[in-house]
Amino acid sequence: MDDKLFGCINIYKPTGMTSHDVISVLRRITGIKQIGHTGTLDPFAEGVLPVCIGKATRLIEYMADDKAYLGTVQLGKSTTTYDTEGETVKTSDKKVSLKEIETILENFKGEIEQLPPKYSAIKVKGKKLYEYARKGEEVEIKPRKVTVNELRIEKFDRENQTLELYINCSKGTYIRSIANDLGEALDTGGYLAKLIRIKAGSFLAKNSVKLEDLKTKDDIGMNLIAPLEYLDYPTYELNEYEKEKIAHGISINTNMPDGITVLTYNGTLAAVCKIHNKKAILTKVFI
Repeated sequence: MDDKLFGCINIYKPTGMTSHDVISVLRRITGIKQIGHTGTLDPFAEGVLPVCIGKATRLIEYMADDKAYLGTVQLGKSTTTYDTEGETVKTSDKKVSLKEIETILENFKGEIEQLPPKYSAIKVKGKKLYEYARKGEEVEIKPRKVTVNELRIEKFDRENQTLELYINCSKGTYIRSIANDLGEALDTGGYLAKLIRIKAGSFLAKNSVKLEDLKTKDDIGMNLIAPLEYLDYPTYELNEYEKEKIAHGISINTNMPDGITVLTYNGTLAAVCKIHNKKAILTKVFI
């Protein structure tokens, strides 16, 4: 493995590719197998896809996982997949007003229970939901609690019954389900016509790099973001004695408050630990 490639790259995933496709491209360019992303994007969606390379994959669990999207909802029709790729379930000529939509949207804010789409990768009894759906098999889908921190209308075309929503939400929120459920609540039907993820944790679309611009390992290296730039935790700088103990997996005592702390040595990442009663309990070591 090339240990020099240690960090995260802020990829702008194009439409038509799966998140796994992006990883496959990066593996081919770098020759590194240890590559992982921080949150799947559907093939028809585009936008931010943070990808960790090398040992940085061990830090994914510590990265902020809130997301922000721009989603275009088409009212007047619902589909089996809740997006453009599914078959039509029902249609409606009903036209709703901006005020009606704003009133209904209040029910989608805060902590809500959401049913994932039948065509999703969530596993039930060891199989993905879309595997059941493709075979026409029925399976119980249980609602999941998700949090919608912010939800607002950016644009609304009353004539064409399309609206663009800004959605800031927790990990695991299905924007497709919001589009479908909104259509159901308005009694018009609705599906997600377009989706752009503009934020994933601390990674923004405006700072992302296009996959097509990454052709060599050097291209990737030049765009790598060091872990200390995206890990939002307190840091503690080790002295030489403490560094040696950490390198051998031995805990140290610190004056840091309880919680996750990033340990550094000479300004670079050395380890991640959990502080409890002033003692640093090591969880990931990189020296």
